[in-house]
Amino acid sequence: FTEMMSLDISDSAQIYAAFVVYLDLLEGRNWHEVKHVAVAELQLVCLHARQKEQDSFQVMVPVPVHISLSHERIREIVRKASLPPDDPDTPLAVTLAIVESDSTTVYYKVTDGFVLPDPPDAEEANNKQWRKKRKKLFK
Repeated sequence: FTEMMSLDISDSAQIYAAFVVYLDLLEGRNWHEVKHVAVAELQLVCLHARQKEQDSFQVMVPVPVHISLSHERIREIVRKASLPPDDPDTPLAVTLAIVESDSTTVYYKVTDGFVLPDPPDAEEANNKQWRKKRKKLFK
């Protein structure tokens, strides 16, 4: 916590939110290599972490619940805080971690553009319900 406090971030609520998410990822969800990174330009503390040891790093952006985010602000966060993707066809992405004062945290993955879902398993592709859903999506 003291390391986060020494970063060049003026909002103590943002640092508290980052610490709560840090603890949740490390202790609650058992993520790997959780590191804090200051993005002074945005006045944010971001966390880089791996869900599994072999996974690539994901960017978590802790935000206190009382902070309102506009579309422009979210776009700025995605563009300046995200890591370059391994695959050039993959859009930039961050996960917003919205933190309530009681430490309740809700995670939202935000990308710069649309992300197509993975194709269904062979069994699901033959399923009538899947075909109906697919039809609705592409109308």
